[in-house]
Amino acid sequence: MPHPSNNRIDSASRVILASPKAIYQAFLDQEALSSWLPPKGMSARIDMFEPRQGGSYKLTLVYEADNSNPGKTSDHTDVSQGRFLELVPDTKIVLAGKFDSEDPAFAGEMIQTWYLEAVLEGTKVTIVCENVPEGIRKEDHDEGLGSTLENLAQFIEVQTG
Repeated sequence: MPHPSNNRIDSASRVILASPKAIYQAFLDQEALSSWLPPKGMSARIDMFEPRQGGSYKLTLVYEADNSNPGKTSDHTDVSQGRFLELVPDTKIVLAGKFDSEDPAFAGEMIQTWYLEAVLEGTKVTIVCENVPEGIRKEDHDEGLGSTLENLAQFIEVQTG
């Protein structure tokens, strides 16, 4: 029986006090990415990282404390694998990823696009997630996206400030 397609789109944005180039570089640096990408309460391990169009990635997010929601891959982890669909320097990053999960609620490929737009105060960073798996609660996803943007702002503003 085919899994129904999910067309849910979640997004978040924030102005960050840095140039689009600095933010783009923070995304392409594996060590930097693993420090700012995980939402609050999680840490990240990047097992594969080929930041080029068509390149692959494998990311493990680890819940740092007891979490009321179990992880998608195991009780304490979310593992996702995917590829870089498009890299437009200092402008846009497009990823396609899937969670390693036995649960059909987390099945399917989510497309995540990061837009970097120069504004007077710095850069407006907008994340748009398409085909969000139905198992991800919208409130949790919104909170996680906001947390990631906050982490990026803190990371990049310390680096460039």
